[in-house]
Amino acid sequence: MKTLLIIVCIALCALLVSDWALAEPAQGASLARDLPPGLQIPDAAKPGPNFDIERATQAYLDLLSPEQRKQSDAYFEGGYWLLLWGLFYGIAVAAVLLWGGLSTRMRDLAQRVSRRPWLYTWIYGLLIVLASFLLNLPWSIYADFVREHQYGLATQDFGGWFGDALKSLLVTIVVLPLVLVALYAAVRRAGAHWWVWASGIAFVFIVFAMMFAPVYVEPLFNDYKPLREGAIREAVLSLARANQIPTDHVVEFDASRQTTRISANVAGFAGTTRVALNDNLINKTSLPEIKAVLGHEMGHYVLNHGLRGTIYFTLVLVFGFWFVHRLLDWSLARFGARLGLCDRGDPAALPLAVAILTVFFFLATPLVNSISRQMEAEADAFGLNAAREPHGFAMTAMRLSTYRKIHPGALEETIFYNHPSGYTRVHGAMTWLKENQDYARGDALLAAPAK
Repeated sequence: MKTLLIIVCIALCALLVSDWALAEPAQGASLARDLPPGLQIPDAAKPGPNFDIERATQAYLDLLSPEQRKQSDAYFEGGYWLLLWGLFYGIAVAAVLLWGGLSTRMRDLAQRVSRRPWLYTWIYGLLIVLASFLLNLPWSIYADFVREHQYGLATQDFGGWFGDALKSLLVTIVVLPLVLVALYAAVRRAGAHWWVWASGIAFVFIVFAMMFAPVYVEPLFNDYKPLREGAIREAVLSLARANQIPTDHVVEFDASRQTTRISANVAGFAGTTRVALNDNLINKTSLPEIKAVLGHEMGHYVLNHGLRGTIYFTLVLVFGFWFVHRLLDWSLARFGARLGLCDRGDPAALPLAVAILTVFFFLATPLVNSISRQMEAEADAFGLNAAREPHGFAMTAMRLSTYRKIHPGALEETIFYNHPSGYTRVHGAMTWLKENQDYARGDALLAAPAK
């Protein structure tokens, strides 16, 4: 078995090195990654009697240089392989925990402290979180630090990145053992129907996370402060009022300390709702782009995508837990005694259950991505109608396309994209513009005297 683990680790290293070498961008390419600040409207995308959706769309796509497009494609396509290598790495970690005996030793230690199921499950939860963090650290360093810097998307030095990783670990230490206590209580009480109970527990946990994360977790990683006074703040508040979003809590946060990406969100509910813009969005884009982004994000809120997405994900999770239930019982009957595992209620079997669930979600990637992509498309349509900034929306799509492959094939988009592609978004914006050319030509028509 030790020989097998060594072979697996060597194979993983070879795969990572090959992926790294294949996807490595040209030296210095990251310096030209971002599009210039400000709104750029190609001539072919300006309203007029000969306006053509396809020509306008292509004109926006041509804002990316061949080098930027090549780099973007390499980064995003490398992410496809990252899904596969991440699956293999996760299975290898589970193998180390199970066949190496670490999981059973942690369970035995927890049971020596207390024989109460809830308490030894909680102690085991603390230990498995720490062990998993250490075992997954090499992968995290590559996927989340090295690769992001390699493509010019990260700004933190290693000390800052590792500090944030430790903060994430502390949050996980507080939350995950409690979740495991609830899940294993369901396993012990519900018997063969544990997977139904576990799905309900997961739903409740996700809802509470949506409520408390914006208030208590996200400020651990970034400095949130009221959005500076000026035209941007007034435009955001106007959009919020127009779309009946019950908040005047508009903040900005210093994402530039970690990333070059632009982003914003409308998060929380039940009194915790707030609109947040990252400083990259504020400093690198124009007001029409900001309004387009916020129109999209407010669409998520108005269309209740937070709760809808949680329901959809929970339904997928029901099948995932059922998948775990069937394979876990079969695996325990076949290998349990050899691994020192008792039954499905044994916390030491958690790495096996997680590995099975990881395989399920790998196979369910097209389904999960399609659910997300559909909600994103709905928010795109809402945002275009709310902000009425098709050029701002198209320009934002081009900025995002500096790290998302802009024009994938239909099957490729279905499997790997959790957002519409850049081409789809720009084409949608130009379609909206085609149907609203009178509005897009300005306010002259509104200002003209009635006849």
